Amino acid sequence: MKKLLILSFSMLVLIPYTVSAQRVDNFQLPDVLSGGTFSLTEHNDAKGVVLIFTSLNCPFSKLYEERIVNLHTEFNPQGFVFALVNPHVKLEEGESADEMKKRAEERGIMFSFLADEDQVVTRQLGITKLPEVVLVTPSPTGYSIAYRGAIDNNPQVAANANLRYLESAMTAIANRRNPSPASSRPVGCNIRLLDF
Repeated sequence: MKKLLILSFSMLVLIPYTVSAQRVDNFQLPDVLSGGTFSLTEHNDAKGVVLIFTSLNCPFSKLYEERIVNLHTEFNPQGFVFALVNPHVKLEEGESADEMKKRAEERGIMFSFLADEDQVVTRQLGITKLPEVVLVTPSPTGYSIAYRGAIDNNPQVAANANLRYLESAMTAIANRRNPSPASSRPVGCNIRLLDF
């Protein structure tokens, strides 16, 4: 009986984090760094689009900034497009477009930094934590999630991370394989959702 309870509990814990090639609708968000608009349809030729939901105030997000820049440096030449997505822009003090530009300059972020001011994309993808990653792959029939969850398994110390989920997922896709695992549990700050 005890084993059955443990198995049942394990299944309940894992269900929310399973990914069965969830489809992703195209979206458009303002890119505060370029002044233009970012949309999935612009990146049909990419091997994958890495969306990293983050904010300027979240301590967990700050701990990952250098790792994200390093992953971009390694995987962008292999055909992966990166974009940071801020669902807290204008929602908290210090979360403005100007502050986003300043942080990008300080941290050497040379890719899109998107303002999800109405949290449309955040809600569409069911994002709950900051940082949380969604790796989207294009195909002739649309876009689907290949991996979602944590960047790695050690928010505090990059050198101590022994499971680099996002890196492994991109490596798998670059080698024409499905990422395994296809999901992990994100750890970080809770998303502050707008009241509608």
